[in-house]
Amino acid sequence: MSILINKDTRVIVQGITGSQGAFHTNQMVEYGTNVVAGVVPGKGGLDLNGIPIYDTIHAALGETDANASVVFVPPAFASDALFEAFDTSLDLVVAITEGIPTHDMTKVNFSMPSHIRLLGPNCPGIITPGESKLGILPGNIFTPGPVGLVSRSGTLTYQIVSNLTNSNLGQTTAIGIGGDPIIGTNFINCLELFEADPDTKVVVMCGEIGGEDEEQAADFIKENMDTPVVGFIAGRTAPIGKRMGHAGAIVSGTGTGTAQSKIKALESAGVLVGQTPNDVTKHVQSLL
Repeated sequence: MSILINKDTRVIVQGITGSQGAFHTNQMVEYGTNVVAGVVPGKGGLDLNGIPIYDTIHAALGETDANASVVFVPPAFASDALFEAFDTSLDLVVAITEGIPTHDMTKVNFSMPSHIRLLGPNCPGIITPGESKLGILPGNIFTPGPVGLVSRSGTLTYQIVSNLTNSNLGQTTAIGIGGDPIIGTNFINCLELFEADPDTKVVVMCGEIGGEDEEQAADFIKENMDTPVVGFIAGRTAPIGKRMGHAGAIVSGTGTGTAQSKIKALESAGVLVGQTPNDVTKHVQSLL
């Protein structure tokens, strides 16, 4: 099985005519993703390699049976694109855009309806290997198998997945939740879904410094999960007060949010935490 997306997922691309939107739409289609429409205000009636473009999501839904959207809209307009997506019957919205103002995301999260799941922003997307991908994930490094993966970091995801695939450890679904301070879906949300998936035999959770999401996830794992979890925390040597890569990756000096506090919390919950990405693969092998 998989979580959130599969071969039947029908996708709208918001911002399909921009350079990133056009490039990654073609990559998604080549992978096998069922992209049914694009949305760009003022460009309705055009198409991208046969994919029809509409002025609004409502117009696109009137002509297609889409159930998911992926957003490549520039930061200044991305919140408007998300609000538009929220006012529909879509099930899943994946915001790839980096640099959306935190104030905008505060309003977005406050307005998010219960029937829609938002991934991101500032995330690489989601992939169910061999079936569908939404976002910028390089499909060639993924392969189907029993390992679920959730990560705050895109490039760390690629490193660990490449190691898993090279060791014949395929994936059910891999999710990038994004590295911004305010995101739509967190670790616990994804862990719940993987725990309910009978084909996911091990979950890999890749975190980083900043915030308390990993500590909260550790509490959830300890109380609610039978599926074993392998962890990795990036930023072990990061200095206090310096942002490292992601907007949310900053240690405030309050005693939480450090790599050490996250590792301690995960290990106390029974999670095998790797010191390196290679260790993650070894831990997964030992559990399988």
